[in-house]
Amino acid sequence: MTSESSAEPISLAEIAKGEGNRLDFKGGFNPQLTGDWCELIKDIVSMANSGGGQIIVGLNDNGEPSGENVTAFLALDLADIANKIYKYTDHHITNLTVERLDMADSEVAVVTIGGLHLPVIFSVPGEYEWPAGKKKTAFAKGTMYFRHGAKSEPGTTEDLRATLERELQRVKGFWLDGIAKVVAAPPEAHVQIVAPTVSLANEGTQSIRLTAKGEGPEFRVVDNDQLYPYRAKELKQRVSEELGANVFSPYDIQCVRKEFAVDENPNFSYKGKFGTRQYSEAFVEWLSEQHRRDGQFFQKAREYARSRMRNPASGT
Repeated sequence: MTSESSAEPISLAEIAKGEGNRLDFKGGFNPQLTGDWCELIKDIVSMANSGGGQIIVGLNDNGEPSGENVTAFLALDLADIANKIYKYTDHHITNLTVERLDMADSEVAVVTIGGLHLPVIFSVPGEYEWPAGKKKTAFAKGTMYFRHGAKSEPGTTEDLRATLERELQRVKGFWLDGIAKVVAAPPEAHVQIVAPTVSLANEGTQSIRLTAKGEGPEFRVVDNDQLYPYRAKELKQRVSEELGANVFSPYDIQCVRKEFAVDENPNFSYKGKFGTRQYSEAFVEWLSEQHRRDGQFFQKAREYARSRMRNPASGT
């Protein structure tokens, strides 16, 4: 899954400056029109690839209220917007917010987009019908869009350089923050790297220490929906996100479960008394790693299961 960073809320002073790298205006939006979706998705992805920004629906290019009704846009579920983006990119960009803003007796919608640590490429072309039956392409398959002033355009070498520089600065800041904490620690202190929480999702053993202080890792009892958040359908989608491709079917998972005794591993799955089996993030990581090591992993599991069905005596 692509990691993200947050974006700062928009201010009226920024709106007054007009469109730019981090700000775009749209006069209106019709959820029923593919063209409106394609153009919106192009700008959202461009903003995310460029470090984040805002799109305001209900303003003309000059920053004046268009008078268009944005109620339908404000009523959209953020999950629906994320799913539309996923359709064209195979990536979930979830760091989005949509808020209502009153401007000059008009109502507008402000979409705030967080920046991505690594840019996203369009995996499906954004094509739609134009007046007079002509077809228009908002973005082509395999392209990577960035903001160039007030426009969303295909990326350049300079865009990639800026992205890498931005990510290096983020990592550098993270390191320096950690180093500063170590330097500021008293001479008798022991520096340890600990997870913020202890959970069953981590492989191997984990050391914990009971303490009345608040610095140590937190151990808490959580419900099974938190430990095992994925049913079969969500598991398939999550692994596909991790690998960037759809590589197995629900039947393949049944084969893997039998061959590797997945149901007996509490780190991988859980089945309640009345519910269906659910799977953990650790199982997602394990499946993804097996496929990366062997691109035929799921196919081999399926073929092995079929051979055992044809010749039960060969099974163990």
